[in-house]
Amino acid sequence: MSINRTTPLRVAVLASGRGSNLQAIIDVIDGGQIQAQIVVVISNKQDAVALERARKHGIKDLFVDPKPFIGRPDSREAYDGALLEVLQQQKVELVLLAGYMKIVTAVLVNAYANRMMNIHPSLLPSFPGLEVQKKAIDWGCKLAGCTVHFVTEGVDEGPIIIQAAVPILDDDTPETLAARILVQEHKIYPRAVQLFAEGRLKVEGRRVLIDAAKLDGEAIISAA
Repeated sequence: MSINRTTPLRVAVLASGRGSNLQAIIDVIDGGQIQAQIVVVISNKQDAVALERARKHGIKDLFVDPKPFIGRPDSREAYDGALLEVLQQQKVELVLLAGYMKIVTAVLVNAYANRMMNIHPSLLPSFPGLEVQKKAIDWGCKLAGCTVHFVTEGVDEGPIIIQAAVPILDDDTPETLAARILVQEHKIYPRAVQLFAEGRLKVEGRRVLIDAAKLDGEAIISAA
């Protein structure tokens, strides 16, 4: 059932790199298509371009240094505990991973169960992990694509929210395929956030059901 929010959805973005998906979401929010506000962008990399993007848009940016946690037996959990403290201080309702190059632990997953999303550049469950475009080409796949999913403790294993398909061309390289997939990432990640903000996502086991009210055919995007 879709809902009308009285206040914007409070969103946090975790990013480690250039933040192109972050920018796509910022642009859609600024365009008034999503009733949401990015309240903080957090990175484990001090020089992440994503932090610069946040500053340019007047969004709180925060570098959380992982070095002080190295060597602790619970280093990953302790680091995520530090992130969780920030998220709770900012009253974050939805967490987005956008090129975040750390595996999150149960500390965050449990606190934001079905409220944390990630985008992955393959049609999951095929090719989780890294170098996915090369794997798809090497396997002779005819289609590649990208997937937005809820985050669980398993790597790229969470319930699938939305996907986009991209054909693999005979002369594709991992780089050319990745570039075409990225175009679709910039479409479906904001769309997933919009669906969440509208209260139209319901998780039943491994399935994510989308309220069909006002459904406009964007649940699956196929690129020529």
